[in-house]
Amino acid sequence: MWVALGIVYVAWGSTYLGIRVMDRTIAPLLGAGVRYIGAGALMLAFLTVSRGGVPRVRSRELASLALVAVLLLAGGNGGVTYAEQHVPSGLAALLVASMPLWILVIRTLAGDRPHRATLAGLAIGFIGVTLLVLRGGQQQGVSLAHMLLVVGAALSWALGSWLSGRLPMPRDAVAGTAFELLIGGAVLLACSPVAGEHWASLTEHASPDSLIALVYLALFGSILAFTAYVWLLQNAPISRVSTYAYVNPVVAVALGAIILGEPITSITLLGGVIIVVAVALVIRSETPRQDSLALADDAGGSG
Repeated sequence: MWVALGIVYVAWGSTYLGIRVMDRTIAPLLGAGVRYIGAGALMLAFLTVSRGGVPRVRSRELASLALVAVLLLAGGNGGVTYAEQHVPSGLAALLVASMPLWILVIRTLAGDRPHRATLAGLAIGFIGVTLLVLRGGQQQGVSLAHMLLVVGAALSWALGSWLSGRLPMPRDAVAGTAFELLIGGAVLLACSPVAGEHWASLTEHASPDSLIALVYLALFGSILAFTAYVWLLQNAPISRVSTYAYVNPVVAVALGAIILGEPITSITLLGGVIIVVAVALVIRSETPRQDSLALADDAGGSG
């Protein structure tokens, strides 16, 4: 269990660093699209060989996967990947850590009635988000527009996660994820030329570091960590599995500072601590509820 948790902690926490390095010489939407299509193709090929045929998905399930893929991978991860051209990886990770808070907002608007402790965590968390957006980015020379893009990406991921538990999805979660990766990757590649990106950034101008980061994101961020996460959901207490939601940003901030030399300002540290504490409070207060599994599943990072 601790090996699997370590994989999720490090692999998902390090994806922000990987994205930042990939963005140096590879166009962000193009790189993200190639990452997801590569990961999805490898997963689908493995499933096809191991099971003696291509997994089947019903048309209604495929439509659900397409919608969720657009929200999670194109809007969520695509938005973060695009923003990290300008936003330090640690700062982006701290903003994305607000994901469970956005899910709670969506659930509340849909008629759910959270505990008072959960609402307190929500209020505390958004104080941290506001502090990072208005002051943290300013201290590090990041524009408000790019900060809000990360917040919007977190909201998109939260909405996709919430819908994924309410739409007809394949019972085979691994096969569904493979199709989701392929669809999301295709959407990102379709958006790439619209954003003015060119394949030359990958085929001609990509540095070795950026190419290594792209392969790392596909193999470790998308395949290995997801497999470990699915195993944990089936074999470990949900209260322990959900700890990744507030460990990942700590790992991301530490790696960004150590490897990329990203500054950790006082405002960034304060805002990050507020968000992490708030997310921990929300997860702990929600764990006894019947929907605790959905909350932990929905609290994903850029994975």
